[in-house]
Amino acid sequence: MHSSGISIWFFIGVLLSVYGALILGYGLFELATHQSANVMLANLHAPVWWGGLLLALGLFYGIRFRPGHNN
Repeated sequence: MHSSGISIWFFIGVLLSVYGALILGYGLFELATHQSANVMLANLHAPVWWGGLLLALGLFYGIRFRPGHNN
């Protein structure tokens, strides 16, 4: 069976990259302005960690399964 379409993993990678960039951007803004949410363990800066993780995972999937690349 020959697949001629674009892999769904490419779109998942793009979506993860966009969400990761948005969350990471918010986390860095929060870190720079010292305006953190009033929650327990706010000093761990979860948006920075999760945004960076989502962005890295999204870039991996986006590059690995990009259209025109032989998988």
